[in-house]
Amino acid sequence: MSEWNEFTAKTVDEALTNALVQLKTTSDKVEFEVIEKESAGILGLFSKPAKIRVRVKFDIKDSAIAFLDKVFDTMDLKVDIKLDYDETENQLAVDLSGDEMGLLIGKRGITLDSLQYLLGLVINKNTENYVKVKLDTENYRERRKETLENLAKNLAHKVKRIRRPVYLEPMNPYERRIIHSALQKDKYVETHSEGEEPYRKVVITLKPGVDMEYEHKGKYSYDKSYDENRKGTYRRRNSDYNRKNSNNRREKFNKEKVIEDNE
Repeated sequence: MSEWNEFTAKTVDEALTNALVQLKTTSDKVEFEVIEKESAGILGLFSKPAKIRVRVKFDIKDSAIAFLDKVFDTMDLKVDIKLDYDETENQLAVDLSGDEMGLLIGKRGITLDSLQYLLGLVINKNTENYVKVKLDTENYRERRKETLENLAKNLAHKVKRIRRPVYLEPMNPYERRIIHSALQKDKYVETHSEGEEPYRKVVITLKPGVDMEYEHKGKYSYDKSYDENRKGTYRRRNSDYNRKNSNNRREKFNKEKVIEDNE
């Protein structure tokens, strides 16, 4: 919130008008309190002026635009800012557009994440209830989400194949949640996070006691005959199937030949 400012005039209305002119705003954007009402005194003598205190109401959108404009002016960037504040969800969505949005995204979105974090600090410094800030440009968040979901699934297949944990690179909390969510319903693997921020990372591991006859793309099945030094082998199911069919055809041919000779 902005600081309180005191104004004095002959009447409360006149003091409020002076305040609006000085603060360069309108009555719907300020709040005020009457400290002393005007007093006419006796026979017009010893009259007292009115005294009020006024401050500008905090506006989330105005505050966000003011902060971002300063940042972009410093970076010498021309950026169009679109805001959507959902009072029910208490969430502020900010969409940026311009010619050099790659600079705002940064490597793996680190610049965009940092700007979102700073904007959240500015907004929530003056609000009673926490406001969630989502900053995006060129639909980067959705594209990054799809990339991480595909990465999670590919690494899950790798874990099932090699039967060892896989460690991902350090990610922010938002991206780690995407990985966790993408593999939440997988029957064979589970995820957890290790390390301290900002180096906290997701680890994908096999679930304890899973059925080890996991089939990789329908071509390989796991051989349960293993010991401490030999943890199992993979074999082509199609080869076994073809070999069995060949044996069956050979046996059938021999039987038919024996019958024919007997006749």
